[in-house]
Amino acid sequence: MSDQQFVDFAAQTDMVEANLGQLAESAASAQPVKDYAQMLVTDHTTDYNQLYKIAQQANLTVPNAIDAEHNKTMIAPFQKLKGAAFDHRYIQEMIIGHTKAIAVYKNEAADAQNPALKSYAEQTLPALQKHLDGAKTLEKGKPAGTTM
Repeated sequence: MSDQQFVDFAAQTDMVEANLGQLAESAASAQPVKDYAQMLVTDHTTDYNQLYKIAQQANLTVPNAIDAEHNKTMIAPFQKLKGAAFDHRYIQEMIIGHTKAIAVYKNEAADAQNPALKSYAEQTLPALQKHLDGAKTLEKGKPAGTTM
């Protein structure tokens, strides 16, 4: 994966996570899911802003909108869900998505051409791991934060 491909992946991930997190505020039923979603909105918005600055300095292009593929596969299915059905699908997608993101960020941390992007990937990994752990905790039905 090139640095530009990583920036595209990271930006799409951040925007999708923030968008779904905002959707969870009205569509989710369980308060722990809403709390988790709010944490993702905050973290991924901050993350996107960091990525944007670093990518700009490296003369890389940062997407500023969710692309058609992510809209179709990630956003649209959630717009039809409410309550417990939303909660279940959201938690599953957060586990799948964060597992994939951690793998991609680990590769970038090891192989990035740009030192600032390499550092960014390394520094972001603990937050992604926290999100994955939080989703797994929600999947087990415990309030978020109780098993950390």
